[in-house]
Amino acid sequence: MAAHLPELKPYLARALYEWCTDNGLTPYLTVAVDASCRVPQGFVRNGQIVFNISPEATDRLQMQNDCITFRARFNGVAQEVWVPVTRVAALYAQENGQGMAFEVGVVAAPENSGDAPENPPEESHPPSGKRSDHPWLRRVK
Repeated sequence: MAAHLPELKPYLARALYEWCTDNGLTPYLTVAVDASCRVPQGFVRNGQIVFNISPEATDRLQMQNDCITFRARFNGVAQEVWVPVTRVAALYAQENGQGMAFEVGVVAAPENSGDAPENPPEESHPPSGKRSDHPWLRRVK
């Protein structure tokens, strides 16, 4: 009898991310936001948030088996993002839409396990002139 296998979703997400970056495409991550997610709430629309997770848009990106973490700037303010893999709804290339949608699972909110930030990120809003229904990230060098 086969031993319990780990979830497939984090492996597929890492492979899609690598495919995007290897081919000069911009990987976008769609998250179904709930209380377990630590994301900038000002950018959540209809219970979802979309992130540009390219190397140019993020710092310290880690795609682990249980969570995805990174640091990015939202409205000029650097914030930590922590997302359980179970809440990942899709990972795809922005330029052509190729990628994969995933089933979204339910997870309990983290309890200061050290993986998630103690305080959720402060709300921020995109600058005027930008589409308000999509999050935006600014390249930081």
